[in-house]
Amino acid sequence: MEDKRKELPEQPEKRGDKKKVDSGMVLGLCIGLAVGAAIGAATKNLGLWMPIGMCLGMVVGMSFDSEKKDKKDDGDDQPQA
Repeated sequence: MEDKRKELPEQPEKRGDKKKVDSGMVLGLCIGLAVGAAIGAATKNLGLWMPIGMCLGMVVGMSFDSEKKDKKDDGDDQPQA
């Protein structure tokens, strides 16, 4: 039986070619998870506070992303008459 899979050409590793994570959502989620875990450990209710922290972190992360988009926007959205 023949192997019908195609072999992918090997690509050389490029140093310093790592993509920079530029998402406020990731940062907010991590901060929210940490805060939720800390509050949950203090109140001995980890199952409640971790998801709450994640949700609040996502909201904060979305606001970080919207601020970045506002800074990139030059304000010429409206058509000129």
